[in-house]
Amino acid sequence: MQLNTPFFVPNLIGLRYASAGRRNGYISFVSLFAFAGMALGVFALIVVLSVMNGFDRELKERILRVVAHGSIEDSRGLEDWRDLQSRIVSTSGLEGSAPFVDGKALIHYGKNVKAVEIQAVLPEQERQVSIVEEYVLLGSLDALQPGEYGIVLGSLVARSLGIALGDKITVTLPQVSVTPAGIFPRTKRFTVVGVFEVGAQVDQYLGLIHLADGQKLFRTGGTVDGLRLKFNDIYTAPQQLQALEQQLGEDYKTRDWSETQGSLFQAVKMEKTVVGLMLSIVIAVAAFNIVTSLIMMVAEKRSDIAVLRTLGMTRGDIVHIFIVQGLVIGVLGVLIGAALGVVTAVWLPEIVGGLERLSGVQIFDPDIYFVPYLPSLWRLDDTLVVTLGAVVVALLATLYPAYRASTIEPAEALRYDT
Repeated sequence: MQLNTPFFVPNLIGLRYASAGRRNGYISFVSLFAFAGMALGVFALIVVLSVMNGFDRELKERILRVVAHGSIEDSRGLEDWRDLQSRIVSTSGLEGSAPFVDGKALIHYGKNVKAVEIQAVLPEQERQVSIVEEYVLLGSLDALQPGEYGIVLGSLVARSLGIALGDKITVTLPQVSVTPAGIFPRTKRFTVVGVFEVGAQVDQYLGLIHLADGQKLFRTGGTVDGLRLKFNDIYTAPQQLQALEQQLGEDYKTRDWSETQGSLFQAVKMEKTVVGLMLSIVIAVAAFNIVTSLIMMVAEKRSDIAVLRTLGMTRGDIVHIFIVQGLVIGVLGVLIGAALGVVTAVWLPEIVGGLERLSGVQIFDPDIYFVPYLPSLWRLDDTLVVTLGAVVVALLATLYPAYRASTIEPAEALRYDT
């Protein structure tokens, strides 16, 4: 006859089994390994995801210092761009706009050649959409004067070509000029009047010239390619640009930073996903150890299970006991790993900085890396996903051993035990 067992009884027995396993050295060792694996896996996932979040934040902040939040363009070119500026000046959230002309080119200096993106801007308006002026190491953005053909280069462009302030460089466009003497590539001599260093990818490929010089260089006449825009919130810029495009009509097209720089941020997001999946293997290994320790515990407790069944416990109660035992191992490991992971993720930049000062070794050389320190951005949602996912894995790991325990027949177990 089956009796109704109080709900707390299987919990108490499961907790008792979890602590009693210490008397069997091998089971205790496997359980400890499962516990440590759970803690290590959760800890590593939280810390690594925080570091990936930190790099993503740094990339967005550094790149969008120079790259506009969005742009309004017309395939035919904008001739009345000043009128367009006055039409959009009252747009909600818009902080500034500036005209631009851009194109690809090769820079020659001596025997060195490098492909770059040339952006023609108005210095007095460019500071409304970009803070590159604050990161000019040599020279000044105001040194860009119409007709003087000056250029401000990214620091890595200047370094790779061996260029110094005041040097003359040759800019070659992917276009040709047809003359009576033959066909020649279009080239123009520029003087380096500034070098900037934002600490992002743009340092490797960007050159700035005056808008008037750019219109002559790219032969756009009096038109510009479009207006670059800056909003008070980069994350709402795509929605605001869509609304602005509908307001202006079909003649204008808008592009936001997620389109112009989307491939880079998608790569970072994919890398975060792949790294997370790889580190999840640690939690999977720990889950297998939970299965192993529970199966051995079931084998050791066959006679106990038989006695409990004869006392009136149901198969469900037996399943409950071993699920509780497995969850004690898994959940404790998850909670300790999560706590250590959160603390480490929050204080990681300070921890790494302290280690650098103690060892005298700089891990992130600013001459090599864009970010000269280890960034970390802890997020509650990542921690909840990792923690809940690990608990679910631990729960699933207990199901098969618990089921095996419930299939033990009391008479058969007691007969062989005697």
